[in-house]
Amino acid sequence: MGSSYRTEDNGKISNLPQLHRYITGHNAEGKAVVHSQNDFEWKSYAEGELAFSVAYTTSEFPVNLNKDADVEEHTRVLESGNLGLVQPRGTVFRCVDFAPGYACEMHRTQSLDYGIVLEGEVDMVLDSGEVHPMKRGDVAIQRATQHQWVNKSKTEWARMMFVLQDCQPLVVGGQEYKEDLGTNSGLPPSGN
Repeated sequence: MGSSYRTEDNGKISNLPQLHRYITGHNAEGKAVVHSQNDFEWKSYAEGELAFSVAYTTSEFPVNLNKDADVEEHTRVLESGNLGLVQPRGTVFRCVDFAPGYACEMHRTQSLDYGIVLEGEVDMVLDSGEVHPMKRGDVAIQRATQHQWVNKSKTEWARMMFVLQDCQPLVVGGQEYKEDLGTNSGLPPSGN
């Protein structure tokens, strides 16, 4: 068990520190061990102003940890190249780096999301016109709302960590709201 530790940037485009992932498991005696460890691998979007790194996914709930079924499924999901923002019937643990001054498109995912600001300051903008400044350590609980993230700094990168969980279809005032990724996200649809 345990893959070798790498110290590459793995596609990182920001000047923020590289992040490292440690997946734990059990040895034959049932003792906790590190199954694998590696640097985050990054994918660039929006002409280099946005980068994603998917640290982990699950495809069912509750998750099956037996015989590393979850690890194998995570690998399969990433290798498929079809992961949208949300994994149907599962979760996505994703880190996002935002270039100075970058504002993503207004979008909605059919999911319950926990978003934590790790570096910088980010505005959470809602389609109602509300703007909520968030700083390091602040948490947003996104409940399938139309929103966007704006890096307030003109000189520094910002970083957020997200856990996205698939949810039941959202109905408000008799209208069903589905995923809306905007016009040019470059992301495949989630399919949930």
